[in-house]
Amino acid sequence: MHPIIFSKMDFSQSNLFGYIEDLQELTIIERPVRRSLKTPEEIERLTVDEELSDIERAVYLLSSGQDIQGTSVVANLPALVRQNPAETLRRVLPKIREVLHVAGVEMQLTAAVSFLNVLQEESVSIHTYSHSFLHIILKNLEHRDAGVSNAWLETLLTVIEALPKETVRQEILNPLVSKAQLSQTLQSRLVSCKIMGKLANKFEAHIIKREILPLVKSLCHDVEYEVRACICRQLEHIAQGIGTELTKNVVLPELVELARDEGSSVRLAAFETLVNLLDMFDSDDRSQTVLPLVKSFCEKSFKADESILVSLSFHLGKLCNGLYGIFTPEQHLRFLEFYKKLSTLGLQQENGHNDNQLQLQTLEQEKKYISVRKNCAYNFPAMVVFVDPKNFHLELYSIFFCLCHDPEVPVRYTMAISFYEVAKLLNSGVYTIQKELVTLLQDESLEVLDALVDHLPEILELMANGGENSGSESKLLSIPDLIPALTTAEQKAATSLKWRTHEKLLQKYACLPHIISSDQIYYRFLHRMLTIILTNNVLPVQKAAARTLCVYLRYNRKQEQRHEVIQKLIEQLGQGKSYWNRLRFLDTCEFIMELFSKSFFCKYFFLPVLELTHDPVANVRMKLCYLLPKVKSTLKSPSDKHLLQQLELCIRKLLCQEKDKDVLSIVKRTVLELDRMEISVDAEQLEKDKQQNEGRSTNTNDKMFEKKRRDSKTSSLLTKSITLSVPGSSSGTSAGKEDKKSKLVRSQSFSTQALHPKYSNIDKCPNKSSNTGYTSSISGVGKSYMLSFSGDSFRTHSNGHSGNGTLPASSSSRSLFNSTDQKNSGNKESQSRRMSM
Repeated sequence: MHPIIFSKMDFSQSNLFGYIEDLQELTIIERPVRRSLKTPEEIERLTVDEELSDIERAVYLLSSGQDIQGTSVVANLPALVRQNPAETLRRVLPKIREVLHVAGVEMQLTAAVSFLNVLQEESVSIHTYSHSFLHIILKNLEHRDAGVSNAWLETLLTVIEALPKETVRQEILNPLVSKAQLSQTLQSRLVSCKIMGKLANKFEAHIIKREILPLVKSLCHDVEYEVRACICRQLEHIAQGIGTELTKNVVLPELVELARDEGSSVRLAAFETLVNLLDMFDSDDRSQTVLPLVKSFCEKSFKADESILVSLSFHLGKLCNGLYGIFTPEQHLRFLEFYKKLSTLGLQQENGHNDNQLQLQTLEQEKKYISVRKNCAYNFPAMVVFVDPKNFHLELYSIFFCLCHDPEVPVRYTMAISFYEVAKLLNSGVYTIQKELVTLLQDESLEVLDALVDHLPEILELMANGGENSGSESKLLSIPDLIPALTTAEQKAATSLKWRTHEKLLQKYACLPHIISSDQIYYRFLHRMLTIILTNNVLPVQKAAARTLCVYLRYNRKQEQRHEVIQKLIEQLGQGKSYWNRLRFLDTCEFIMELFSKSFFCKYFFLPVLELTHDPVANVRMKLCYLLPKVKSTLKSPSDKHLLQQLELCIRKLLCQEKDKDVLSIVKRTVLELDRMEISVDAEQLEKDKQQNEGRSTNTNDKMFEKKRRDSKTSSLLTKSITLSVPGSSSGTSAGKEDKKSKLVRSQSFSTQALHPKYSNIDKCPNKSSNTGYTSSISGVGKSYMLSFSGDSFRTHSNGHSGNGTLPASSSSRSLFNSTDQKNSGNKESQSRRMSM
């Protein structure tokens, strides 16, 4: 036991000594850090009086401050110009001009950017800018540092676009003649070349021909190859400024000569400029001048001049289509074979030495060959146009297969980007590249999959609709490996760390209902989306899966499958144990409100959403409160009254029982928003209710009409019997009929009259009077007596109050009806005695 203990102690002691040594080393390293800190004297020199204005502080720092302070002032120049342009140009800018003479690289680069920002912000007029800033820019163009010179040159080229022509001619074009001479420095001549390319679009053709073209010709024959290459790349801009005729007579001969230059960079610049200027040459120039040059480039690229190989492969598609009209069948086939050779460059196993000395060369060559094959993949859609899509399977399918199965990821990545363009060009022949789609979906690299997914819905739609068969189901049966490839791609993206690719893939999978059958989606994809929602830890991925699942549910027409999915959403998400799942349930409900009808949401998800008001987690209740306005917008007024009551009840409970301050504040804001909302009206339900009410009222009116008809029959019989027993009753009955007619007319006139606004608050009085006057059931002659009496009273009253006397008439009618009721009671007794006699 004891030796073991001692050994442990020794081990710990050695570790302790090791730690002490490490700490000592750290103290040694720390010493220079302490020395690099600012001393009190240096801090004192960096301190500036706080009472100084911005302009005075800038002048002080530029005069006696350190370099870092001067650089900060130069970086702040646009803000100073905005605040006080006059004082900045008068006091600060001259100091900057003085400091730039001896400034370092950092301040020079900062000044170039600040001057450009002042121009772009338009803080001063262009005349003021050219007067104050242009001379400083031109003075620093020939800085000894190439980076600084290029920065000032970029600023000047942008300034030229905004300056007036006269200013450009005096300040830039006239000094350019001396700057472009051979006696000037190399940097000065390179700057002159780039300025000429910019000036070509600023002036008219005759000015360019007289003042710029002589300088261009002299620079094309410069002794330095850098100058020749630079001016060669500017010939494109110069040709656009001088027009087609001068381009043919002046620029094209210079390009032909530069294409045969001894410098490879000059030849490369000449070749690229020729390709870019193809549209400006006529068919004779293309066939007699350009085509021979291109053929010589292609021949030399494999033998003596491999430096042009990458550029040639990049421009080959544009070149072939630009020269398409002048190719003979042999030349057409020759360029096609040249493209095929470039597409497989470096893939053939060639016999050679395996010495270690050649490994570096082979690595450089391998990089070059990969770039060439990548450029061939980039130009593949152009080559499909070149050979005609009808001849794709015969001419280019083998190359397409090789590029899709290339061992290098950049080549396959470029093919994945170009896949949609190729599918569009093939149109009805798109079925020929179905296997390559499956291959790219199953690619090892997620970069390839990410590039392919961008246009996956469009590609699958072309696959489904562009084949020779008429039905979509039969077309999809011709891609037996498509569904396994799609599931494999999703699983590969799910197991990787690139969640953005996984999110994009799930979003694009929402197109599948238009591509494959509902059963295939249900058994292969829908449950997978639910699993992702429940198990994935990345929120954007979960939301993408939830939305795609809602799309699948939207296009699923089988009620059993629909109910099963809805039940799982409610049980596993809405009623899940994890609050995270309940939050995702609310996200899913938001997607359902977006994709489905209002009635569907109210039928299946309205009440489960409201149940979350009792959730124990405050975040769930908070998210629910944010969702309540959308939930209320799904309700319709007549049919969803019970749901509206449930919603109001839940809100009352939240207001009364909520203890979390944040949730309560959101609830109060939500209540205000809900109060401002108006519930949509269900027109169909209103129409049904209206029809039902009309049916009920019609039945009631029919019954009342029948009752009145029976009463009228009995009253007529009674009147007949009374006329037989009582003399003089016929006149009473005829008068009663007339009174009935006049009563009907008067009742219609009373119903059409409107109350005076002064008496609009007692609109119930006529109803009461009519009820008291007409509801008592009177039979026989007494009824006719009452009607005639009331009619006479109305008549006399209306004659006394003509015009708008509606209210008095109604009040008097009420009193008259009361009096007639008393009289009618007496009439009833006398009538009964007469009947008994």
